[in-house]
Amino acid sequence: MTAHANYLDGNAAAGELSRIFAIDVTSAEGKCAHCGTIKRFADAQIYMDAPGLVARCVACEHVLLRLVNIRQRTLLDVRGITYLSFDTSALSDSAKPADSA
Repeated sequence: MTAHANYLDGNAAAGELSRIFAIDVTSAEGKCAHCGTIKRFADAQIYMDAPGLVARCVACEHVLLRLVNIRQRTLLDVRGITYLSFDTSALSDSAKPADSA
C-alpha cells in the first residue's frame, strides 16, 4: 500500500469521539481486523481532510474507523476494528458500565 501524507496520530480524533463516547477512546487498545495488530487507538493514523474523519492502522494502513457528521446525525463505521479494550479502573462507580449477568 502506498504511504498516505498529512495524517495525525489518534489523539486528533479525541474531540469528535468524545461527542459519542463518555470514555476516552484514544486510550483504548484495539485490534486491526485486517492485520491483527494490537495498538492503542492513539497510535492510529488520523486523516481529517475528507468530509469526515478516517483512522488507519499504523501497521498496514487499512481503515479502522470512519466518522462523518451530517446535519444532526453522526455516522460511525468501526468494522476495521475487531475490538476496543478500555481500562475502566479510573472511572467513578456511576460512570462504569454495568457488568453482564
